[in-house]
Amino acid sequence: MTSDSKHTGDLRFADLNLDKRLLDAIAAIGFEYCTPIQAETLPWTLACEDLIGQAQTGTGKTAAFLITAIQSLLETPVPKEDRFASEPRVLALAPTRELAMQIAKDAEQLCKHTGHNVVTVVGGMHYDKQREQLHNEIVDILVATPGRLIDFLGSQDVFLDQLDILILDEADRMLDMGFIPDVKRIIRKCTPKDDRQTLLFSATFNQDVLSLASMWTRNAEFVEIEPEQKTAERVEQTVYLVGDDEKLPVLVNYLKRPEVEKALVFANRRDQCRDLEEDLRNQGVRVALMSGEIAQNKRLKTLEQFKKGNIQVLVATDVAGRGIHVDGVTHVFNYNLPDSAEDYVHRIGRTGRAGKTGVSVSFAGEDDSFGLPAIESYIDQKLKTEVPDEALMAELDNPPITRKRGRRPAQGQGGRGPGNRGSRPRRN
Repeated sequence: MTSDSKHTGDLRFADLNLDKRLLDAIAAIGFEYCTPIQAETLPWTLACEDLIGQAQTGTGKTAAFLITAIQSLLETPVPKEDRFASEPRVLALAPTRELAMQIAKDAEQLCKHTGHNVVTVVGGMHYDKQREQLHNEIVDILVATPGRLIDFLGSQDVFLDQLDILILDEADRMLDMGFIPDVKRIIRKCTPKDDRQTLLFSATFNQDVLSLASMWTRNAEFVEIEPEQKTAERVEQTVYLVGDDEKLPVLVNYLKRPEVEKALVFANRRDQCRDLEEDLRNQGVRVALMSGEIAQNKRLKTLEQFKKGNIQVLVATDVAGRGIHVDGVTHVFNYNLPDSAEDYVHRIGRTGRAGKTGVSVSFAGEDDSFGLPAIESYIDQKLKTEVPDEALMAELDNPPITRKRGRRPAQGQGGRGPGNRGSRPRRN
């Protein structure tokens, strides 16, 4: 869970009239002061107002909506004899499994002293176990991805007509991933908007997100937290001007530097990530792949190994990268510049966390250097561009893997380039 170690305001959680059991959990996590998004939103949400919040990942928005939900559960308890299994009181919807798992983990920490039950339903793992929990347990907080929740609604394993609070996280990403039809079906099954509190969060707001937000909320307060800098202040950013055939040697030689302890390498498509993971492994790098096609239980094991330091490098797509919340990532590499400036900010935000400094290295070849001006305009700063030194250009120990050129990615293989527009992702 993220809380900015350098608070910008003076609002303490202790000033918010929170239940002592919740305050004790907040204190145990190490939070004292609210981050800007928490200070702006909590006075509204704790007063049961609907809210539309714009904030980047890593600003503390997860804690903001969970604290609201748990405080509401504590203030309006429903006797056990009036509760039934399969009827959650709070639903938090997230676009990816990783984000849902992170929200659930944070919720469990905050419910440590309150006795509330958190259940997670996500695709790719434990279908029968999740179904059993819905059937046999009283569910206070349900954290879900849209696809798996649709499955359980269809089989009548869960009912949303007793919902007090609906939370929609990363609404822009749900739109990007094609989940909005599913989300609309889910919301039709929820308590009417006049009878529930709705909290919607998004890193960006285009007209589509805003029109959905107005449909789903009632007289919502709008809170926008503009990052002091759109990129992490503590991330040193460099762009290497390289040819496509120079990218791999520069990356491998850089990864050998002693200061590179934990690194994330981003590529734009799943097939590029697969090739890159294979290339790095061929050069003796301790590497693993994180993308939507990897089974969820394997991804969780991989993340655990990465946290412990058994794996030095994770190769990830943007969607998978959103779910990687690991302190101590020293370096982020953009093997390709992303399609959007927002994704650049999200990528490099994986490092320079928890008060530490981080390094971001981007490769700009012929195909993607045209994207630099848009990124510089968005982050409002000029990026340092340079040619790699000789040591970084040194020949690799093993010959690079040769592949047939001109292979097109299969439909739906990630990225937002031509040929992939409109392709629907596999359900979460």
